[in-house]
Amino acid sequence: MLKSLKIENFRCFPSFEMGQLGRLNLIVGTNNSGKTSILEAIQLLVSTSFDFEVLDEILTSRSEYIENEESQDKDLVIRHLFYGHKVDLESKISIIGQNDIEKKEEIIVSIEIDPKLPSLIIKSFKRPESIRDIEKSNDLDSRKDLGMQYLLSKDGNIPARLLQNTRKRFVEHTSHIQFVNSSSLTTEKALNLFEDTVLTPEEDLVIQALQIIEPQIKRIAPLIGKNGYKGTRGSFIVQTPENQRIPIGSMGDGMWRMLGLALAIVNAKDGVLLVDEIDTGLHFTVMSDMWKMLWKTAKRLNVQIFATTHSNDCWKSLSDIANAENPSEDGITIHRVEKGKSKSIVFTERQIAIAAERHIEVR
Repeated sequence: MLKSLKIENFRCFPSFEMGQLGRLNLIVGTNNSGKTSILEAIQLLVSTSFDFEVLDEILTSRSEYIENEESQDKDLVIRHLFYGHKVDLESKISIIGQNDIEKKEEIIVSIEIDPKLPSLIIKSFKRPESIRDIEKSNDLDSRKDLGMQYLLSKDGNIPARLLQNTRKRFVEHTSHIQFVNSSSLTTEKALNLFEDTVLTPEEDLVIQALQIIEPQIKRIAPLIGKNGYKGTRGSFIVQTPENQRIPIGSMGDGMWRMLGLALAIVNAKDGVLLVDEIDTGLHFTVMSDMWKMLWKTAKRLNVQIFATTHSNDCWKSLSDIANAENPSEDGITIHRVEKGKSKSIVFTERQIAIAAERHIEVR
């Protein structure tokens, strides 16, 4: 479980740190303060060494690519990853996470430009030494298993096919990390996660999560083929006490959001769940139960959660759990991110409960 995070030269952050990370961490702040960028940094950090399709996902989700007419594919514009949207021969991103404060074990992702080719080098590794010691080590460059190198186009971009080739070579490498963006899951991803959940103890948890919004739901199932409903959410149906089969799209955005959260966390066992704008589509009356579901599942399946929000109701509903929990190693925290500040402002369980009780603004 990550205890601290340090980001340098990534997105809107020349340098930024977060400490006192707990099992459940809610990130708040104004628009364009870097909340989503923090989630992306964690996504890069905790992905396995060869799971670099995440780079494709991050840039594509923000439309940071251009169509390549020659290859009939897309080129990823990697300069947007770097602070100030600028890349030169000395450019380097570093993302460092500390898992154990006492052992000083660090997970490190380094993204840098190699001027010799030119190319982009991505390294991901775990070492107990400090980043300064690692940079001095000649052994780092000699170990090919630490990362990948991608040739840049003449415009300084990366053809997406290069990442696709990497994906094919290292398909056996997986990571227990799930990212739910503000638009929730795609139908394809939801179906894949449901397939991994069906006929497991966690299938009941998914149904219970949906019952937070509609207590009458008995079952959920995919319906694929010529008899299935069409559309982005048409592949799932729910069963009511009258044995009606209703497409989940008929039950509103909140139901789809809750399904995505439940499927994502049960498939993030022993890993990390990242959720952007977690309150999307959810009425304030269900948020407290949503947090309870996530918190209970995170502890049972050993999942660390990072989520963002703009909502006052969202963080206040989290205070219900924070007030009930004794301060522990697991921890529930709120981190406020402010533009121009190099560290987040941390609110612990006790401080969250006091802020909610006294109507103190933490966002």
